[in-house]
Amino acid sequence: MTGLDNLTLARKEGWRRFVEAPARIQPETLSREQIRRLDDRSRADYDRRRREWHANLGPLRTPQLAELHEDLWDIVDSNAHDGDKAKGAVAIDAFPGLGKTTSVLAFAKQFHLREVAEHGPRTLDGHERWPVCRVGLTGNTGLKDFNRAMLEFFAHPGTGRGTASQYATRALDCMISCHVRMLIVDDLHFLRWRASTGVEISNHFKYIANEYPVTLVFAGVGLAQRGLLDEVDAVGDPVLAQSGRRTTRLGMQPFLIDTAEHRRQWRAVLLAIEQRLVLAEARPGMLADDLSDYLFARSTGHIGSLMTLINRGCQRAARTGAERLDQTVLDGVKNDAAAENARRELDAALTARRITSHNTSTTTRSPAAATAS
Repeated sequence: MTGLDNLTLARKEGWRRFVEAPARIQPETLSREQIRRLDDRSRADYDRRRREWHANLGPLRTPQLAELHEDLWDIVDSNAHDGDKAKGAVAIDAFPGLGKTTSVLAFAKQFHLREVAEHGPRTLDGHERWPVCRVGLTGNTGLKDFNRAMLEFFAHPGTGRGTASQYATRALDCMISCHVRMLIVDDLHFLRWRASTGVEISNHFKYIANEYPVTLVFAGVGLAQRGLLDEVDAVGDPVLAQSGRRTTRLGMQPFLIDTAEHRRQWRAVLLAIEQRLVLAEARPGMLADDLSDYLFARSTGHIGSLMTLINRGCQRAARTGAERLDQTVLDGVKNDAAAENARRELDAALTARRITSHNTSTTTRSPAAATAS
């Protein structure tokens, strides 16, 4: 999946590469002596494979991801009713760094593969089957841009010229012909809901829910505050009420360490990550025992920040020859700004032992609450 990015996923060819890509093969873990014996070409190849592996460790089937997927299956499968009934939508509304997009894409991949396995890669009319269409919004997305983006997913030749209404009609034709069942609208927070464009697109979403045979899945930050789920708009007009009544809000939470169960979940995800590290001196408990508090403070319990820190730490450990993750290695690694800004208070509380990520009875064991997805 070299070069896969958000732009790629906005095209059906890129989406196919994403859903059909085989699982990555974890490189073997060599000892320091085995690494030393490699010739230059073999060492370069080994380090390249490790770099790519550590940069793509996820997704992990965390409790948050598992719960979200169960809810999504409930909603998507319940939308299998006849076309004359409007289908319920989903709004995945959570702070950055909690894995919204990763979790949605992992679910959409499973859904796509299930639909193709059950119904075949082509429809009865001979069209390609595309169970999922994904559209990403930008800060200045208007109705015409949105409709064109839906059309561009299918590489339709009619994207170069047309009105908003014409683009919508062509997109509807594509979705009906290709048996699209899920429309993902990512980064919905970029839309200015209170502005006239936001209301216009909100009404358009109602049109899609009524006319298109799809489940709308929105993902974004602060969607409730932006008015997606409101009963009325800022001046009391119930223009958004129908969207609010038809949309189920789902969230994702950071890891917590306030209860024994939450601490077990945090430990499980660290143990799951440990199993995936390809470093000569990696060992059980390297993260879950030695670095549990440190990693919680550095990530503030956000899976995105945690995986960024682990990835960068592994790159440095392999490049410098440290071949392990410890506080010395990770202290030299910069993490995202939000995590770095929020860590000070957690650092102080953990250092003073006012809080801890450890359960006193825990010992290193195989992970149960976080597995490969």
